[in-house]
Amino acid sequence: MGVKVAVIGGGSTYTPELIEGLAQRSDRLPIDELVLHDIDAERLDVVGGLARRMLARLAWSGRLTLDTDLDAALAGATFVLIQLRVGGQAARLSDETLPLRFGTIGQETTGAGGFAKALRTVPVVLDIAERVRRLAAEDAWIIDFTNPVGIVSQALLDAGHRALGLCNVAIGFQRRFASLLGVDPTEVALDHVGLNHLSWIRAVRVNGEDRLDDVLDMSGAELAGDIGLPLAQMRDLRAIPSYYLRYYYRFDEVLAEERSRPTRAEEVMAIENRLLEMYRDPRLDTKPSLLEDRGGAYYSLAAAQLLASLHDGAGDVQVVDVRNDGALQGLGADAVVELPSRIDRSGARPLSVEPLADAMLALVREVEAFGRLTIRAALSGSRADALGALAANPLVGGRAEVEPLLDALLDANRAYLPRFYS
Repeated sequence: MGVKVAVIGGGSTYTPELIEGLAQRSDRLPIDELVLHDIDAERLDVVGGLARRMLARLAWSGRLTLDTDLDAALAGATFVLIQLRVGGQAARLSDETLPLRFGTIGQETTGAGGFAKALRTVPVVLDIAERVRRLAAEDAWIIDFTNPVGIVSQALLDAGHRALGLCNVAIGFQRRFASLLGVDPTEVALDHVGLNHLSWIRAVRVNGEDRLDDVLDMSGAELAGDIGLPLAQMRDLRAIPSYYLRYYYRFDEVLAEERSRPTRAEEVMAIENRLLEMYRDPRLDTKPSLLEDRGGAYYSLAAAQLLASLHDGAGDVQVVDVRNDGALQGLGADAVVELPSRIDRSGARPLSVEPLADAMLALVREVEAFGRLTIRAALSGSRADALGALAANPLVGGRAEVEPLLDALLDANRAYLPRFYS
């Protein structure tokens, strides 16, 4: 049987990125059928129309199918990519604004907003995964790009599914550093360590030589501006933190900024409306440059590269969300970490890394514990479990009014939390 790839959430404005990446790797990943699934038929038709024109321009030889029937989309699939947003951008807007009323940061993947998103998302993804188990190919892989990726991947693996999590942060840094250092990206290996959206790059190796100091000397001020942290702090850490560390390191500063400017959700809503209007143009057969403003840079490259290596067993190293299995000291073997991993047909094997500094490890442990508590709450529908999880988040506990915040989050997400409102 040939390779079938099912994209759940295929009506996403991200999808043209993915289409391009998969089509350009047909030598390593010969796809017989690519299925885009979405519950929004109109949006699926718009995005699918552009996908069809792009594939025709690229002379892709496979078959593209658009389907609103989830079971049909999953039937016989070799790879299932999940890129959902339960509740859409409206729910994201709530995630980014409601927590501000209670004295904490609003963000879609961390803190109280990430907690709310996980409550909405984990049960939905696990339901899809159970259908994958019944309907897809026996050795099918689930690739999760749905945020919060770390928590969702932990839930999938805890439930025994054949799954990996994927984020574009590491590959974005790799491409940026390669350009800065004037080398091919394949020559750059990152010591990228931590959890999803809670990671540090402690080394930038080119042919085995660490060039981190060169990167900071050449582009430190620009990096500091993009990440939102002082260059001196990066030098003190001897690491480049992901952008999301700013919520922990500069909490008060971020909170003040969020209270005084439009949300990212509002920006994305406007961009998506413009993108969908562009996608409707029957003459358009390439992804528009505006898609870069949507976020998710290099998503297509990361996803296509991962699928290709799982298919052909290349054995290359990619950063994915995977079981720790002793690779990072100080965390349990079953914890889901984001580490460089060797990818082949059997899956991903994380490479052993040097231990994290004490302060980094303490934060990682705290956030990892919060993630597990959040999964328990999402599945139990228990207010007590939810309260314990939310209080355990370092961006909430000790900073915000936890009980009224929880009540407001549950009420705002009532339509997506049947376990809490049965």
